[in-house]
Amino acid sequence: MSRTAKIVILFIAVIAIGWGIGKYTSPSPSASQEEGASAGTGNELQAPPVAQPEASPEPSAVPEPTAVATAEPQQTGSPNAGEPTAAPTVQLTDPAPTAKPAATAKPPGGSGAADAELTAAEPDSVTVMVNKQYKLPDGYKPADLVYPDVPFLFSEKIEKRMMRKTAAAALEQMFAGAKSDGVYLAGVSAYRSEKTQTTLFNNYVKRDGEEKARTYSAVPGHSEHQTGLAIDVSGSDGKCAAESCFGGTKEANWLADHAAEYGFIIRYPEGKQAITGYKYEPWHIRYVGKDIAEDIAARGITLEEYYDAIPVSN
Repeated sequence: MSRTAKIVILFIAVIAIGWGIGKYTSPSPSASQEEGASAGTGNELQAPPVAQPEASPEPSAVPEPTAVATAEPQQTGSPNAGEPTAAPTVQLTDPAPTAKPAATAKPPGGSGAADAELTAAEPDSVTVMVNKQYKLPDGYKPADLVYPDVPFLFSEKIEKRMMRKTAAAALEQMFAGAKSDGVYLAGVSAYRSEKTQTTLFNNYVKRDGEEKARTYSAVPGHSEHQTGLAIDVSGSDGKCAAESCFGGTKEANWLADHAAEYGFIIRYPEGKQAITGYKYEPWHIRYVGKDIAEDIAARGITLEEYYDAIPVSN
């Protein structure tokens, strides 16, 4: 074999060997595309790096336990924790006995609050609030009315001589206490039905006009006399009965000084008309129980202020 032929054969062999080596060692041009496809289809080997960010929405479930945790303290802090609904939470800041009087609705805020009308939820309570905002249920009449054994300015046993049993007993003790101090009291007008109050109020309106009548007489359903816990008192001679001249008499002074000892308050004190809605009535006393009465008297406040209730309209 010639030298030239050997060179040609060697050259061909080198080329053949190089081609074979390149076939088995060169990377596949489609490999990167296959990896991308496997990541996009959820291949388990390639998916974890991509799936981890997608799982991030799971923490959105965290606020639910947080909401439950914050609700529990509110329920345990409520003075009415035994009630099933969440409505009583409005009383969280009003613990008894200075809580606002229970009503069918909460006193609204704003400039119109004084004109709101609310119905007392517990009309049989001796601490019930009845004023120009809080009214008694329609047709309400106490079930335990009795005739207190005290002198009145009249002898007939009619409705205005009656009071609720607890208040009547306290009244008897108070009249006896006044008598022992040389002060002789007499009843003027106690219980008054809604029907009677309607007649009285309408007569006052005809005489003085509604605006003036509202300063000294209650709209039907809003009278404390209807609770059976209030009574107008005078001296046994009947002078100045339910009139402004009663103020300053020895009977009025004795009531102001001692009524609280028996569970009564001067319901419409002097200088408090903007709060109570009524002019000064030293003869109108209201039974609320000794503890509340003595607290109110000692602090020189009204029943509205004691309950931190909204001021009433004139």
